[in-house]
Amino acid sequence: MSFIRTVVPLTAWAAVALAAPAPAPEPVPHPMITAAPIVPRDFQPATYFKSVISGLGSDVSSYVVSGVPQFFQDFPTGDKVKKSLGVDDEAMAATPTQVLNLPAYANWTDEGWNVRVHGNVYKVPNAKQDKIDKLANGFLIGTDIEDLPPSQQDQARNVTRSIYVVQQADENVTVHFENDVSVDPGSTGGVINAKGGAQVITLPYETTLEGDFDTFIKLKNTTGANGGHMMAGNATKSIQSLNMYVNGTMSGNATAYLVPPTGFTIISDIDDILRITKIYQPKEGLLNSFARPFTPWMNMPEIYANWSASIPDFHFHYLTTTPEQVTRNYMEFIYKTYPLGSFDTRPLNFSDVSATLQIRRFLLDKIFQTFPQRKFILMGDTTNSDVMKAYPALAKDYPGQVQCIFLRNVTATDEKDLFPYDTSGFEGLDQKQYMFFNVADELKNLDIVGGNCYNPSVKQNVSFSFQGRGWGDDNAAPKQSALSSTAFGLFALALAFNMLM
Repeated sequence: MSFIRTVVPLTAWAAVALAAPAPAPEPVPHPMITAAPIVPRDFQPATYFKSVISGLGSDVSSYVVSGVPQFFQDFPTGDKVKKSLGVDDEAMAATPTQVLNLPAYANWTDEGWNVRVHGNVYKVPNAKQDKIDKLANGFLIGTDIEDLPPSQQDQARNVTRSIYVVQQADENVTVHFENDVSVDPGSTGGVINAKGGAQVITLPYETTLEGDFDTFIKLKNTTGANGGHMMAGNATKSIQSLNMYVNGTMSGNATAYLVPPTGFTIISDIDDILRITKIYQPKEGLLNSFARPFTPWMNMPEIYANWSASIPDFHFHYLTTTPEQVTRNYMEFIYKTYPLGSFDTRPLNFSDVSATLQIRRFLLDKIFQTFPQRKFILMGDTTNSDVMKAYPALAKDYPGQVQCIFLRNVTATDEKDLFPYDTSGFEGLDQKQYMFFNVADELKNLDIVGGNCYNPSVKQNVSFSFQGRGWGDDNAAPKQSALSSTAFGLFALALAFNMLM
């Protein structure tokens, strides 16, 4: 089958350099930006959350009790999908194979460039619309798909179809690498098209039972046009790129980024930091994920474009623990709105509770260990409890590698975010290494390269414990008796949803 030779379009970024950092101000008293923490000192999160969720009844699975929603964890696979959609083996055999090929990063080794190829092989059953609509309604709290505008109906159906797919096990994956990426070095963190490296490689392992593939493969430095070659990683600071096309499918296109051993990499979460999701409001969160068009949060595209233009050879890596099946919309949004870069999501073989709760740290450790000499900027928000735990832990576990930690303080700007968040991991870190910010503009004019990641004009309130609004009265501790059964349900769903994103 021929391959699609398409490249994700770039947004035209304004190449505005960051202003030089202002002189260090006089020391000021440690100020506050939000109300004082209202969670009691003897707060026990596991007991507290379980007591809330217990109000939902015995039908709530262990995933929710563990902070993971069953509607995003127990996706049907294989025969269950075929049964749900009413399709048989004969129909599936005639269905074309598709591939989710995730944008990859590559590191430099003594044997050359080593690229991580990862994704999933699957088939999309041909299901009737009324069946898809019924399944889509299962993801929309208090909303019927027929009540949505036509464009949102289409998106909800597309996302639902992407969930109800049949993964293909024991498949061989062959990837064509070609040096035909069209990029603008001035607007994509210094990314340039590799001058060589075109080749065809069959991955050394077949796909897993869940259809996943994830392996590092070594690239040969083949000759490109006009006798060009890929540059050695220890001889350049530029990030080189190659397009990847998976054999036998029209859907498996992606880009590989050859990242030198030293330099700066930003690892960015997506929900409620790069786009408006509102994961702390279950109905809104699901509508924003399944039906509504993805919308940037504030002027974060401007911030990222500015960093891309002003920080030399800046590697962008986007990491979300959303399951693979629902990440195409994420990638389409990112590459239309933010600088090009590599991408990570949760593979399907991370399906049980304990593995899912550890997947972000697993993926973070992988990239930190792949680039032990690079400096990392970590971007996230306070609604994401595994980010709140993992980011400060990385600063302690990988001394000298974490340059900056930026966390959007959602409770400071959205009164509907009632989640307590744990800041205990930040105790002992240098204040200039991290910042809790309220609006995107507070990220401007920072000396990231120099390691000055704290804007002194942004007041901080880090208690090194649980803090946040809680429920209702800002000055009172949460009281379970004040909640109706509906509030129990919405809180549990919001808690679960926040652990996912």
